[in-house]
Amino acid sequence: MAITWEEVVDLASSWPGVEESTWYRTPALKVRGKGVARLRTDAEGGLMVKCSLSEKEAMLAAGNPAFFTTPHYDGYGAILVDLDKVDRDQLTELLEEACRERSR
Repeated sequence: MAITWEEVVDLASSWPGVEESTWYRTPALKVRGKGVARLRTDAEGGLMVKCSLSEKEAMLAAGNPAFFTTPHYDGYGAILVDLDKVDRDQLTELLEEACRERSR
């Protein structure tokens, strides 16, 4: 079952310092003013979530269709998440780690 933006916000809003905002004129989550995730409106869509390059490479190498990237994000510490395909627990873990990293 697809996860909605509202569910993403509900999931993360209980964590310290997380606020709903905008980033590049799209709905976003930020921690202390730093972007954590944003809902993309581009043709390929997806939820962009900040992560380390090594974590991104590992997720892409695993072949899970819920995680993808585009040439725009080559060399950038962010993974794209298909909200129609991602497991809620995986998304929770990914967002929680992104929030923790951005709060430092």
